[in-house]
Parts: sequence; C-alpha cells; structure tokens
Amino acid sequence: MRDDPTFVEQIQRDLQDVRWLGPEEIRSRARRRSQRKIVVATVVLALAGVSAAAVAAPGKFPSPALPAASASPTRSEITTDALLQPADLAQPVGVQLSQSGLGEPVRLEDMLGYCRTSQALPEGWQISRWSRSQTLLREHPPRVQVNKHVLVTQDLFRLTPAAATQVFASLDDLVAPCAEWLNVGPIMTAQGTRTGEVLHRWSVVQRGFAGDDAAILRDSLTAARDLETGQPLGNDPSPILLAVVRVGDTVSVLRLGDDGTEAELVQLAVAAAARMCAAANPPC
Repeated sequence: MRDDPTFVEQIQRDLQDVRWLGPEEIRSRARRRSQRKIVVATVVLALAGVSAAAVAAPGKFPSPALPAASASPTRSEITTDALLQPADLAQPVGVQLSQSGLGEPVRLEDMLGYCRTSQALPEGWQISRWSRSQTLLREHPPRVQVNKHVLVTQDLFRLTPAAATQVFASLDDLVAPCAEWLNVGPIMTAQGTRTGEVLHRWSVVQRGFAGDDAAILRDSLTAARDLETGQPLGNDPSPILLAVVRVGDTVSVLRLGDDGTEAELVQLAVAAAARMCAAANPPC
C-alpha cells in the first residue's frame, strides 16, 4: 500500500486541509486549561468541606448563627501579608520571590525525607489545604557576583486543625530514624565524580519559643569521605537548620541561607509567628 501512488496522493490532499494551530493559539489554549484546573480543584475542596460538615452531624439542623458583631470570618487562602516582610530581617533585602499552591505536602526538608524513604519508611509529611512560599534574597550592587545570596526561605501552610497539631506531635518519631544516618552516593569534586559517604545526625533542639508551638530541627553532618581513599572531601559543613512554627491552623517552615545562625533563626521564627496571626484560624 505504501507504493500505491493513488494512496500517497490522497494523503497529500488530506494534509492540505489540516489547519495547524499557531503558537499564540496553542499558548492561549494551555492557559485556559490551567485556569479550568485551578477552578475545578477549588470547587472540589469547597465541596469536600461541605460534605465533611454534613457527615459530622447527620440529621441535625445547624446551630443558630452568632451575631455579626461576635462572629469571626474563617480565613482560607493565605495572603502575602502573613509572610515575613523585608523589615523583619536585619540585612537589606534585594528581591522577594513568592508563589502559592493547593494541596502541597508540609515538606520540612528534602534530605530528611530522603533519609526516611531510603529506609523504606514514608516521608511522613502532612498535606496542606493552601500554601504560600517565598525566598528573600540579599541586596547587593548590580553586576556583582554574590554566592551566598539567599537570606531566608519560608513555606507557609494552612492545614486542618488536627493536621497542624500533628506536625508537632509527630516530630520526634519523624526524626528518630535519622538520628544517625550514613548517606552514600556520588559526589562532584574538582577531580571528577567520586563515591562518598556523609554521616547525618538529625535532632529536635529547641521547642515552644514562638506562636502556639515551635521547634528547631538540626542536621549536624560530617564532611563527605571518599570511600576509595578514606580521605575527607572538604571541611565539615555548617549544620542544616530549620524552624517550624504553628499559629492556629497555619504552619510555617523557615530555612536560613548558608551563613545563618540558630539564634537568627529563632528571632525570625518569632517574627513569622506574629505575621501569621493575619492568616490563622482562630485569629490571634
């Protein structure tokens, strides 16, 4: 059939009748599809909340509404004023990057999650309803290369009240399998890729210093060691530090740049808790 000229001519005529979409129309259709997905996801979340309320009290009429003067509106989406602001930082902020999301996991730290999954354990993250994230970058003169330019990253989540409380109730169990974890894998060096090992020691080192609940998690890790030569590949790095803060049904995860200290992280966590009052249920 491939050698039949009549068949080939018919294919060519058919192709002439095909209308190919231009680049602008393709992009326009993609945007419309993305918008429809967001609307559908929001409607599903709203219906899920209505269904949960109906199941919780079958066959009962709702309680009378509180007077307008005493009722507190329930906050849902997280606005940018609930995040840390440049004025909360001791160093000048050059750039503030932000994005929002739906149904995101409350991911405390990727390496902590990898430690658990490498031991055939679930990551253990709670799932949020709404979230907003930001990165604050150091201010520096134009055309000047700055290696350590990240001042702080912040992920702010709204969860169900039970899930928000569970984030802190499960912290010790979450960290316990990684209290002393040897990670082996490829490491890039000036001489090429080597196989190395790094010893991670995760722990919860502070609690209860901000908001309704708070904790500092620390990963005290060693320098990578070359498995072939037994020699260290560099110096011991600074510990990985992150703060977790809860105010009502909101939870914030804060991470400083490479040169940040634990004391600075605690100060920012306190400032973050004050800002979170603008989003929390119940209100502060």
